[in-house]
Amino acid sequence: MIKAAYSGTFDPITYGHFDIIGRAARMFPRLIVAVGLNPAKNPRFDLDERVALIREVVRDLRNVEVKGFSGLVVDFARDNGVSVLVRGVRTVGDFDYEKQMAVMNRDLYADLDTVMLAPSPQYAHLSSSLVRELAGLGAPVEKLVPPAVVSALKARVGRK
Repeated sequence: MIKAAYSGTFDPITYGHFDIIGRAARMFPRLIVAVGLNPAKNPRFDLDERVALIREVVRDLRNVEVKGFSGLVVDFARDNGVSVLVRGVRTVGDFDYEKQMAVMNRDLYADLDTVMLAPSPQYAHLSSSLVRELAGLGAPVEKLVPPAVVSALKARVGRK
């Protein structure tokens, strides 16, 4: 049985991420949302908070599990029996970067392939950093993130 992983920092998870998760969950019998610890990105939410938010958002997807990790995604893949990485690509720049990473990951772990999914059109503009910026400025984010994330963002940035 093929096991795939969709990795990222998900700070926070957006409807764009959820779109990719749902589509990948239909493509693969098992999908792990691999939530990375990357302090260099200065995350708004810590790893445990991001894992909890994503678990809440994907709770109805029976073949999806959520795990946090640190270090290389290839090590996570190897340790968890993952043979396919799922990546979302919005722009040509994303594609170039993800292609480079796919080649490097395959060099580090020959049994790992990468599948790149373009976002659904309504999410092509969406990023976690945009959501964080908008929330920090008090803009409404209800159309961009699931309800659990809206609540968490409002609590974190102190806006009603």
